[in-house]
Formats: sequence, C-alpha cells, structure tokens
Amino acid sequence: MTLSACEEPKPVALPAWQQGLVVVVPSEEAGEEAGFERELVGLFAQQLQLPVRLISASPDQGADILQARRAHFAATGMSRNEESTFHFGPVYRTTQFQVVCGAELPPEVSHLVDLPLAVVAGSVEESALLAARQKQPTLQWASRTDATMPELLTQVAEGAAVCTVVDADQFKSLILLYPGLNPMFNLGAPVQQVWVTPADAAPELLTRMEEFFAGIQRDGTLRNLLDRHFGDRKRGIEPSEAADLLAAVETELPRYRKLFEEAGRISGLDWHLIAAIAFHESKWDPQATSPTNVRGMMMLTEDTAERMGVRDRLNPRQSIRAGAKYLKLLKSRLPDSIAEPDRTWFALAAYNQGAAHLEDARVLAQRRGLNPDLWVDVKSVFPLLAEPEYFETLKFGHARGGEAVFLVEQIRDYIQILRARTAVAKDEEVEPSILHSYFHPFEGMPRLLGIL
Repeated sequence: MTLSACEEPKPVALPAWQQGLVVVVPSEEAGEEAGFERELVGLFAQQLQLPVRLISASPDQGADILQARRAHFAATGMSRNEESTFHFGPVYRTTQFQVVCGAELPPEVSHLVDLPLAVVAGSVEESALLAARQKQPTLQWASRTDATMPELLTQVAEGAAVCTVVDADQFKSLILLYPGLNPMFNLGAPVQQVWVTPADAAPELLTRMEEFFAGIQRDGTLRNLLDRHFGDRKRGIEPSEAADLLAAVETELPRYRKLFEEAGRISGLDWHLIAAIAFHESKWDPQATSPTNVRGMMMLTEDTAERMGVRDRLNPRQSIRAGAKYLKLLKSRLPDSIAEPDRTWFALAAYNQGAAHLEDARVLAQRRGLNPDLWVDVKSVFPLLAEPEYFETLKFGHARGGEAVFLVEQIRDYIQILRARTAVAKDEEVEPSILHSYFHPFEGMPRLLGIL
C-alpha cells in the first residue's frame, strides 16, 4: 500500500470517485485519531477496490478543501453541525472532550477565562473550544502551531503548560505515562464524529459509505478498530501499576533489556511484548515463586519449562527465552483467520488459560453472533467461562476467563509504556500515534491502494 499526504494540496481537478478517492485525513498533530481515521479510510477504499490519495489537514482545513471541491470527503473527526451545508455520514464514534490542567483548579468551565489555555491550531479540540465560546464569550486560548497534541499534553503533565483540551480517549493513553494527571471536567456534551462530504456529493458514494459503516458495525470491525486505537481502560492497568512500571524501567530494565532483545531476535517477537509479559508475571524478578510452584522471570510451570527445554527456571535467560518460545508456539497454532494484532492477544489469552479454553471462548462468541476472530468480541465473552450456565455447554469446561482478559489488556498497556519510555530514553523519534498502535495500522491489508 502506498499513501500520499501533503500539508498544502495543489489545486488539481478532482477525478470522479469511481476512478479513485481523494480523502482529507487528520494530520499527525491529531495523535491517535490520525492512525484510526487513516485505517478506517483504508478499509473503505479496500472494500471499493479503489486507489486513494490522502490529504493531511486539520478539521478547519478539511472544511476548506471540501468547499473548494478538492476532495470527495473528509475523515478528520468532524462532528455534526445542523447549520452546515455539508452532508454528514453515519456516526461511527462518540467522544467527550475534557479539560486537563497541570495544577489543581476549580472544576468549572467559567474559570478557564483567567487561565493560560493552549490547544493545537485548527484541531478538533479547538473546535470544541469554539463551541464552548458560544456560552462563554470571554473564553480565550492560545492556538499552538509549534506542538502536536501528544507534545502539548506532555507539556501540561510536566507543568510547562497550565491547561489544554483533550479527547477523553487520548487522555486514557496519556495517563499511562503520567499516572498523577487527572482531567478537571468535561467540556460540553459528547461529540458524534462523522465523515463529511460536499452537499452535492454523488448519491452512490453516499450509499456505499452508509453500507460500509453498517457492515463494519455488524461484523465487529469498527469495535475492533476502536479497541485497538483507543484501548480498554476498564480492564487496563491502574495508575499505581503504571507508576510501578515507570519506576522499574529506570531501575530494573537496564539489567535485563539485552535478554529481552535477545529473546525477541530469536523468536521474532517484539522485545517490548516479551518484557511486558515478564513484568506482568514477576515484576522482572528472576527469583519469583508462587504458592503453586510457578517460578522465575516468566513464571513457568514445571510442565511448560520441561516442554521448552528449561533446566533452571530461576535462570533469567532460560526463562525469558522459554516464555517467548512458548508464546510463539501458541501463535503458530491459532487459525489463519486471526490476524495481527489480535493474533498476539489471542496467544496471550492462551498463555494464561490454555488454548483449549480459548477455543471455547471463540465458540461461545460465535454462538452469540460475535466474530470469533476478533479479540474485542472474544474478550467480551471470555469471563462467562466461569459461569456454569455457559461452561457446562462447552467442550473444555470451567475456566477463569476474566483473568485472561485482564492479563491481555494489562500487557497491552505495559507495551505502550515500554515503547514510549524506552524510545525517549534512547532519544529515538516517537510517533505521535505510538500509544495504542502497537502494530502498523495497515499490516496485512492487500495492496489495493495506490497513488492517484
């Protein structure tokens, strides 16, 4: 797949949509929203079997581009506006904007008029402030062109900026890196996000758009995308657990990082994933032992250690290699219909509860009309394996399925922290959408798209 993006689109004639789509998508300053929208557009173009050219722009710029008829539609997180002359597609995401401050402040929007407030210029967050100004005319803020949204949020967390406005879902990611940061209050009502087309857009394109969203809602694809990009904070780690990992990254990780990287090279797995499992299992303690005699850095049972050729479970190199080898084995035995990143999450669930109980959960998901190949659907039924009315109807019986779900979601959070903090520690460039984008958003998609 090849995608193109530019900040200032050239005024070229817009082709008929059947020849290829031209779509406005969020610029990188939008953070996780950018990755989500680009993947969504990619899936739509894939379904239509059309090439697509992406124009990177803010919501305000996107509206101007549509007015000038330079794009077929905009997927920039815009919300419905009854006074607009545009056509609005189906609602696919509802989000709440929140005010986040680096100091303790009264929880009322009226107090913002006297505070230094900053947002990224032209962002959806600035649009939320413009809407709030209708009720609070004296509301002022600084429109920043020198920072992305993740950078601005980091500045707030570190005290360099006082307040900003953030999509609540993106804040859930930030709090993993800054556990002590809390939102002050909601800004306005929840916002329904939609794709936007010119008012005179081709009726067939509008119909195909409606069919696309109905389809991905029905088969679970939309749920999975939202879960992949914005996560599941109900089952993720607590701020105190994030703080524990952040501390261990400084004190313990330097001792074992080379072992995690070595196991990653041997197994072909991301070393951050291996390190996250080890932290979840033992807090990177190679001497850890449970009352049931599960031992070592990866907390291996005697049976698993024997299968993986481990002579000493308390040897960190042997334990880490064996854990990675075992996870790779579990991944290899999953059906080909399960794609990444879900394939990794399924393997982690099997790592915790066993492949047999994972298969029971997939069967139960299918019985309930859900997609057995999507983690977001299977994790919704996995806890039911502990209830007699369900496990008695399944082949492998009772399982503590809820534990598998919590393990997967917590490890996903640990991966996010490790990828962000280890990159910063090495002065590597951190993608604005690094959180909740553990895998490349277009991985595995057929190469149906090209440059117009």
